[in-house]
Amino acid sequence: MKKAIHPNYLPAKVTCACGNTFVTRATTPEIRVETCSACHPFYTGRQRIMDTEGRVERYRQRYESFEKHKADKEKRAVKG
Repeated sequence: MKKAIHPNYLPAKVTCACGNTFVTRATTPEIRVETCSACHPFYTGRQRIMDTEGRVERYRQRYESFEKHKADKEKRAVKG
C-alpha cells in the first residue's frame, strides 16, 4: 500500500437515538445514528412506526371508515 494516502482509522463511539452506545472503528471519532440493533424492529421482533407527519394516523382513519362502511353494507345485505 502507498504511504500517506489512507485516512486514519481510529476507535469511534457510535451513539443511537435510543441511547445505546458501542465502540467500533472508523475515520471519524463519533458517529450518531437513528436506529441500531437494540431498537431496530428486525432485531427486536417488535414493530415501531416512526411517523413524523401524521401519515400513518390518516391512513388508519381512512381504513377504519372503509371497514365501518363495509360492515354496514354487509348488515344491509343480510337484512334484505
